[in-house]
Amino acid sequence: MIYLWSVTFLWAFSFSLIGVYLSGSVDAYFAVLTRTFLASLVFLPLLKFARIPLKLALKLMLIGGFQLGVMYLCLYQSFSYLTVPEVVLFTIFTPIYITLANDLLQGRFTLWYLLTASLAVVGAGIIRLNAISADFFVGFLLVQAANLCFGLSQVAYKHLMANLKSSASHLKHRDVFGYFYLGALLVASLGMFLFGNWQKLPTTSTQWIVLLWLGLVASGIGYFLWNKGATLVDAGALAIMNNALVPAGLLVNLIIWNRDVDWLRLSLGGLVILLALLINERWVKPRVELQEVKAG
Repeated sequence: MIYLWSVTFLWAFSFSLIGVYLSGSVDAYFAVLTRTFLASLVFLPLLKFARIPLKLALKLMLIGGFQLGVMYLCLYQSFSYLTVPEVVLFTIFTPIYITLANDLLQGRFTLWYLLTASLAVVGAGIIRLNAISADFFVGFLLVQAANLCFGLSQVAYKHLMANLKSSASHLKHRDVFGYFYLGALLVASLGMFLFGNWQKLPTTSTQWIVLLWLGLVASGIGYFLWNKGATLVDAGALAIMNNALVPAGLLVNLIIWNRDVDWLRLSLGGLVILLALLINERWVKPRVELQEVKAG
């Protein structure tokens, strides 16, 4: 758990750094490309090219492409439509989406999961009660796409490394993780090539320093420690730690950067979202799991 708690502290600042110093002034595609490129530099020197099977390398690149590449592209774009507290709060849906996706992969559908997700959407609406617009929904959906990429890729990496431990125990996380970043770099490069605005590059030293921090530390070190930590805990603990990012990110933003937030709406909406999560974890999931045991 020490890995996950350490990264939670690191990432608590990332949301605000993006929203305050980069969003709107630095092209989102360039920011993602820079961040993934810097992260790649951390682990590429450690990559054991000759000892890693092609199939494993491609799987790692696919996971990294989704967890960092696609996830970042969606997340950075969401800051154009939402405030930092809203972006942070809306990441709380990740465990629900993981469960829904797992249901679909196993060829079943559980209505209760959809209902708890809908309740969480109501909570999101409360936060923007008098200012819900098309832009708000676009931002909300972008965060959900980021949540889906982040959540599913964590599970995929956890299972991949579990299989690797039994079949190729001589390979360590640090030996293969460079491929994770290469996949993300490929997606980020494609995004910048197709949609990037070269007229909106960083213009201040502060923006470059923020990008260096996000790339080398938050991404380069953070994602390695987070994914390694994910392999050392069970799925329940991993889901809890995903949601620990929410209060941590909110506290940092509200205390340091966003003292004028509408506390009443944020609190009410946040409580509804938390209620949806608690219903999902304490009531829905145990009953679904019991039904699975009986059916099996």
